Amino acid sequence: MPVDGEPIEGGTVLVEDGVIVAVGAEADVDIPDDAEIVDASGTWVLPGFIEAHGHVGVFEEGEGWAGVDVNEMTDPNGARLRALDGINPDDEGFRDALAGGVTTVVVKPGSGNPIGGQTVAVKSWGRTADDMLMRQPVSVKSALGENPKRVYGDQKKLPSTRLGVAAVIRDALTKAQDYRAAREHANRENKPFDRDNTNEILVRVLDGEVPWCQHCHRADDIATAIRLSEEFGYKLIVNHGTEGHLIADLLAEKDIPVIVGPLIVGRSKVEVRQRALRNPGIMARAGVRIALTTDHPVVPIDFLVHQATFAVKEGLDTDTALRSITVNPAEIMGLSDRVGSLKPGLDADIVMWSGDPLDVMSRAVRVFVNGKSVYHFDESKNQGVTVNPFYTEH
Repeated sequence: MPVDGEPIEGGTVLVEDGVIVAVGAEADVDIPDDAEIVDASGTWVLPGFIEAHGHVGVFEEGEGWAGVDVNEMTDPNGARLRALDGINPDDEGFRDALAGGVTTVVVKPGSGNPIGGQTVAVKSWGRTADDMLMRQPVSVKSALGENPKRVYGDQKKLPSTRLGVAAVIRDALTKAQDYRAAREHANRENKPFDRDNTNEILVRVLDGEVPWCQHCHRADDIATAIRLSEEFGYKLIVNHGTEGHLIADLLAEKDIPVIVGPLIVGRSKVEVRQRALRNPGIMARAGVRIALTTDHPVVPIDFLVHQATFAVKEGLDTDTALRSITVNPAEIMGLSDRVGSLKPGLDADIVMWSGDPLDVMSRAVRVFVNGKSVYHFDESKNQGVTVNPFYTEH
């Protein structure tokens, strides 16, 4: 199941040096005589899934405050902060990811600040965040709605309202415009210029190099996200989009992608009161390009595929469901040159499933990251086994 292509009955995937070099029917793939053969008979072979909005490694499970590095809630503008610097590769969430066939995670700062920081794409297996690194930064995370107004409202300072949250974002981007102009002037005059890490990354957003991942649930907050993006001209990616179905035609018209979810949760606050499993299907049918997210650890990351299954039950077509956790997040987050499908030139992130992954009874039986076997399901023990990256030959 290449996903970005027709299924191949009795297919073969050829891997060299961690990269896919051929995909096709067995008779059409020239297999070298010295190749290691992995018998995938009876399984479904798919690309590794992609979690487009997770907090694995920066919001560790079972660690309490010591493992929570997802929100630096002391500065409303955290653009200079990098999720990469807070990732613990030994977080249990990465092992869960492999068990659920998730081989790539876009790790994002939390939503406590109007501007939370820089997101990073990593593989789900490795000794250090640098070993796992795919791309940094992938986007800048920002938040509208209840979270930032609650955090700073409790501190009795700006922003404590939706007006204030939008103002903080607008002020930061305006300062970045001024910074860019001053930097360009200094360069023309061949004069020294004091760099500022906050403004440097925001200039890259303004220049279209780095997209803007906007946390927003309600339709009015999504409209504010669109308004700000059009005011400053940056590339917008809506994250969560709980009420995106209410303005799906507008999102489709403006070609704004939506990373939808988490879906298997209760209605824990006012802005998610319209959370429903049917919403992804409504947006997709309207022409919105969607990806699904667990927002791990809000929903366990190994349940990513189950969210797709439940969305299918409520109207999302099966092809879009699979694309929403493979091809679509890869394209939305700018990673399609590395992951998202089984095709030559992409990373050999490959998962063997016991059956159709959209069947809740199917399980990942073997997982490869960059061509290396890192997880298998041990039938005799009825449990998954992850290769320990800290105690293997490299």
